[in-house]
Amino acid sequence: MKVALIGDYDASVTAHQAIPIALAMTGLEAVWIHTSTIGSAAALASYAGIWCVPASPYANADGAFAAIRFARENARPFLGTCGGFQHAVIEYARNVIGMTEADHAESNPGAALPLIAPLTCSLVEVSQGLTLVPGSRLARAYGETQIEEGYHCNYGLNPALASRLWDGALQPAAHDANGEVRAVELAGHPFFIATLFQPERRALRSELPPLVRAFAAAALSC
Repeated sequence: MKVALIGDYDASVTAHQAIPIALAMTGLEAVWIHTSTIGSAAALASYAGIWCVPASPYANADGAFAAIRFARENARPFLGTCGGFQHAVIEYARNVIGMTEADHAESNPGAALPLIAPLTCSLVEVSQGLTLVPGSRLARAYGETQIEEGYHCNYGLNPALASRLWDGALQPAAHDANGEVRAVELAGHPFFIATLFQPERRALRSELPPLVRAFAAAALSC
């Protein structure tokens, strides 16, 4: 079974090196889909799962948004990491909450609603302790509520706008030591989780990341 990796492959990106290894550990095949090639998201219907991967800005942000929306609306297991997290919350804000001007400050510095904004402190090549929300799907995937994961990012969810996202379906799933949201999940969906951190990096240490295990289980059960 195949998983669509939505993003622009770059062999120098650590996460891009790790993701196919992590999926291979679960028996799933990774298929890279460059965002510039995404027109109709219906072409993703043959994939067991959709993973929006790190290393944005993407060549075609609209293609990434279309893939995320397809997964959300068609109950397709979805995982978003780093850039995938950033684009997943923007897609939800625009198409569910009605925040049509929600945008990413990196690609649109003049955005009226910079839902994704520069982090107060850079998280490029930084590991950070996280508290997972008890009872969340993310916490169940890890089997604990205190974890540590690595990052490679300078942008995250804007704390000034984050509270507008929590409509009962989309919910925070992880916070850092300062209480800032570092992961979200969607209730009522078979599997829809997005993290600012990059759990896939564990695969480079020959570890199967718990979140990838859970994502694969959802994809294999579809």
